[in-house]
Amino acid sequence: QVQLEESGGGLVQPGGSLRLSCAASGSILSIGAMGWYRQAPGKERELVALIRSIGNTNYADSVKGRFTISRDNAENTVYLQMNNLKPEDTAVYYCYADVIRVGLTRRNYWGQGTRVTVSS
Repeated sequence: QVQLEESGGGLVQPGGSLRLSCAASGSILSIGAMGWYRQAPGKERELVALIRSIGNTNYADSVKGRFTISRDNAENTVYLQMNNLKPEDTAVYYCYADVIRVGLTRRNYWGQGTRVTVSS
């Protein structure tokens, strides 16, 4: 079994910063892409940022220049540094990982979600 444990959400004022972390653990052989999605009330889940094992990244247009995704392959951990936060960034943020497990089975895993609220 594989678990993704997120941390770092909370309440922040507009213009502030937060750093999300997500650590994968369990029967992991390797991890391909890791990333962050978010879901705001009444909206569909959307991609925020994605980073592949070799380091190339993708960002939603709405967060380019403000958010930075990174990963530590040795620790199976992905980070999301969020700067200049805006009220429209308010959402539950979900960690994602494309995991190849011991035994060579492959599937996607999701974290339980961490809430980010941007408000004055």
